[in-house]
Amino acid sequence: MVRLSDDGRVLAAGGVPQRRRDGGTEVLLVHRPKYDDWTFPKGKLDEGEGFEAAAAREVEEETGLRCRLGRELPSTEYTDRQGRPKLVRYWSMDHCEGEFHPTGEIDEIRWLSREDAGPTLSYDHDRAVLDALDT
Repeated sequence: MVRLSDDGRVLAAGGVPQRRRDGGTEVLLVHRPKYDDWTFPKGKLDEGEGFEAAAAREVEEETGLRCRLGRELPSTEYTDRQGRPKLVRYWSMDHCEGEFHPTGEIDEIRWLSREDAGPTLSYDHDRAVLDALDT
């Protein structure tokens, strides 16, 4: 069962996995074939689940990576494809371990520099989350 807030918003959580590579920082994006978009790993909270637990679970389910949660990043709010208001809380993540295996939900991941990630992201609200990594 999808968890809703008291005011009827769909509640979701996700992360921005990061790694150091060649003297710079890369972030992980996921491709969702159903929507043909590039975004950060995220998903809806299960009933009784907290935001931080959901963020860690969703990142692992979608990417195969177990990551350490860092600081909370700005939340996003938008109307989902079913016309419902949605709140997504994000955390920076690092020390990721595991291996990606494509699924029907996520068929590809990309580790990109922050400079390359911005234009690759499909949504402006995701770019705002990316920009917050520098603050």
